[in-house]
Amino acid sequence: MVKRPVLIAVSLALLVQNSWAAEIAAPRRAELLNLLKHDCGSCHGLSLKGGLGPALTPDKLTGKPVDFLATTILYGRYGTPMPPWRPFLSDPEALWLAEQIKAGVR
Repeated sequence: MVKRPVLIAVSLALLVQNSWAAEIAAPRRAELLNLLKHDCGSCHGLSLKGGLGPALTPDKLTGKPVDFLATTILYGRYGTPMPPWRPFLSDPEALWLAEQIKAGVR
């Protein structure tokens, strides 16, 4: 069995390597923003200012690299209610979504 830190390291390497690989089509970007608003918003608050999960605002995410956020999106946070979204998102999609969150796009 592969340990979680190894999975995270491999995922980060893949994210960096593949970040340029696929442009996200406009319809899929709209779906991802809908996911952010409704699915992420159900825990992080509809305005992403916090709820069950922490706030996902640019000021609260200062110092957190985009690839760290993308890995959190993909694999969740062990021991917390944050689920892994890996079954629903590709590496480039998670990276794009993390960039949007970090930029404050709603």
